[in-house]
Amino acid sequence: MSFRTITLASIYELQGFKNEALEIYKDILKKDPDNKEAQDAYKRLKNTSKTFEGVNIKAKDFFIKTSTHEELKTFERWLMQWN
Repeated sequence: MSFRTITLASIYELQGFKNEALEIYKDILKKDPDNKEAQDAYKRLKNTSKTFEGVNIKAKDFFIKTSTHEELKTFERWLMQWN
């Protein structure tokens, strides 16, 4: 099961992780070249600035290194506070 989804790419994008989001969109397009949502997002991100202010590196690293269900739940709670 792949976790590299439009949703994950969107989360990365919202958190300011453009390069990570672009890589996920690219992977999605390799598997499904007609995916309109991934096409639009990829084009949009390719045309934006390469720098983002306010990137939360600690949250990104925590998410990438998450290995247990409890850690994933902790990250999910952190995301929900932004809603």
